[in-house]
Amino acid sequence: MKAFTLFGFFVSLLLVLGNNAAAQHSSSWKEMDTFHDVMSETFHPSEDGNLQPIKSRIDEMVNKAKAWQKSAVPDKYDAKKSKEKLKELVKGAESLRKTIRNNGSDADITKQLSDLHDVFHDIMEKCRK
Repeated sequence: MKAFTLFGFFVSLLLVLGNNAAAQHSSSWKEMDTFHDVMSETFHPSEDGNLQPIKSRIDEMVNKAKAWQKSAVPDKYDAKKSKEKLKELVKGAESLRKTIRNNGSDADITKQLSDLHDVFHDIMEKCRK
């Protein structure tokens, strides 16, 4: 019986720790998570030279960036820093869209997407209180 109780305790402990880790990965900022989906599905292929995902989804990225910019900043983020960085994110996404629409070079598209990725991480990480 003691072995079963001890086993149950460890299983419960693992569940609690697992749920806590999952909660830490969720930003609790829905618009951030939505933007992140598009960013990750376009940026990571670009690291391997595949620009088709960003070329086909740039309008979606711009729209998600604008929706994120319009959203309320959660309490655990610095509102002033977040709003400044979100303005930079939207401007960068719109600039990238212009480059793509004007048949910009792969090098320019890759650089702009990488810069946009950095801005995204600045918001996600450096704008937290």
